[in-house]
Amino acid sequence: MSFSLETYTLVHVVLSLVGIASGLLVLAGLLVGKQFNGLTVLFLATTVATSATGYGFPFTHLLPSHVVGAISLVVLAIAIYARYARREAGRWRATYVISAIAALYLNVFVLVVQSFMKVPGLHALAPTQSEPPFVIAQLVVLVIFVGLGALAVRRQA
Repeated sequence: MSFSLETYTLVHVVLSLVGIASGLLVLAGLLVGKQFNGLTVLFLATTVATSATGYGFPFTHLLPSHVVGAISLVVLAIAIYARYARREAGRWRATYVISAIAALYLNVFVLVVQSFMKVPGLHALAPTQSEPPFVIAQLVVLVIFVGLGALAVRRQA
């Protein structure tokens, strides 16, 4: 059975959105000291699948999305190892929190990139993604995730 590119893209996008939504709920849990085990599995699995399926699109050379996907897969491997193999013991708790939030950030980073590429109003503001609106949006997202990540690590200590 083969998928059309449109179907493959839809699956990839749905995985990404489920990963982001479940990741935000996992992040909320980390901020209040709760572990949502089922949501964590969903977040990690869909985020791995999102990064992995990114390599299934036709390409002729290495793209920035491939680099982000590779970084995401490494970060996710660390998160999965820290959570399940090391059971978040000792410093592995902070390692899990940081790597899980980093993986979520990377997924949101790509969401912002795709939004500026695909949403006409955003694309008009930053057609080459080097204009100030794009840079500011990415900087705001980064600052939010760094701040929430620092808070989550402190709350988990």
